[in-house]
Amino acid sequence: MKTDKQLQKDVMAELSWEPSINAAHIGVEVEQGVVTLSGHVDNLTQKWTAERVVKRVGGVRAVAFDLAVKLADTDKRNDTDIALSAINTLDYASSMPKGAIHIAVEEGVVTLRGEVAWDFERQAAESMVRGLHGVRNVINLVSIKPKVSLTAVKSEIEAALKRRAYLDAQEINVTVEGDAITLSGKVHSWTEKNLAIHSAWSAPGVRSVIDKTVIV
Repeated sequence: MKTDKQLQKDVMAELSWEPSINAAHIGVEVEQGVVTLSGHVDNLTQKWTAERVVKRVGGVRAVAFDLAVKLADTDKRNDTDIALSAINTLDYASSMPKGAIHIAVEEGVVTLRGEVAWDFERQAAESMVRGLHGVRNVINLVSIKPKVSLTAVKSEIEAALKRRAYLDAQEINVTVEGDAITLSGKVHSWTEKNLAIHSAWSAPGVRSVIDKTVIV
């Protein structure tokens, strides 16, 4: 097992070896395997790269950051320019749903908000914005909204009714529009109706259930 002193030497060597990082102004302290980086780097990409570099060193248990982004004069931009650049970058990305992510910029710090269907979209948005000139930090508040699956909703309702010995789930029609579910068709009791509604609400991503079923 490495001592803290040996681990410090290894981390400093790894940072110096990484060509995409200017490690001249990065300080390294180690206590019980926890590495703290201090000082400053030239841009946000270097800051995130430094984290990845440190984590690949054997013996590192955790990484703490007291590492500032000190932009060169040529990289400094006003918040309006950064916001416009971020909007254009996300709009032209084929992997990003149009208009799903909202951007706010204050003193070079970009805050992302909104909803996407997949985590890779959330991570991709942060990665694209992080590399823009003038960005000092990115706060990612984008949430993941599961996409409502018609098949999953129907299966959930059928399984719930069968568990309670109601075998006529095929008479219930399910349609999905966005995150809203509409139930229609025939049920045979209030218990069956309520069970179908409850099952629809149990599906991931559902925000609205419209019941048009008829008791016969």
